[in-house]
Amino acid sequence: MARPQIVVGLTGATGAVYGVRLLQRLRELGAHTHLVVSPAGVLNAHHELGLDRRALEALADVSYAPGDVGAAIASGSFPTAGMVIAPCSMKTLAAVALGLSDNLLSRAADVTLKERRRLVLMVRETPFNLAHLRNMTAVTEMGGIVFPPLPAFYHRPESIDALVNDSVERVLALLGFGGAAPRTWQGL
Repeated sequence: MARPQIVVGLTGATGAVYGVRLLQRLRELGAHTHLVVSPAGVLNAHHELGLDRRALEALADVSYAPGDVGAAIASGSFPTAGMVIAPCSMKTLAAVALGLSDNLLSRAADVTLKERRRLVLMVRETPFNLAHLRNMTAVTEMGGIVFPPLPAFYHRPESIDALVNDSVERVLALLGFGGAAPRTWQGL
């Protein structure tokens, strides 16, 4: 069976750890990953995690420059199982909501939506203003999933890693990965 192909985007919003952890888990689950990191995403990953572009790209099977709009993932004829932008800045959310396709990241998201594939945006910003909320509504109406990585505390996480892992596992489950292991509510 062919390995599922997943597109992963990282932007300059805080939370680079979500994208990094997602890439690590996708590798463990046997997915073939295609990565696009915005310039602000590289700056943020360096600030938050000490990683440069080369280190980020090493986590993926294939990586692309944001300006490479002729890349395979820019076409609907290239089969993928979906796309996740983790973290997703409000700028990228707006580009996706408006269908701008002005770089490879927003083009790949647009292709994912037009092909009716799963698109998950781990948006990072608070508080939300009305433009943010309207853009989230627009993406949702187009079939995307807006997934702010809000932690669940009912399972009493003991570390930041546990919080990050739980959000990533929930995203993997949304993408249909059977090996994903999000913690589930068992009732009181």
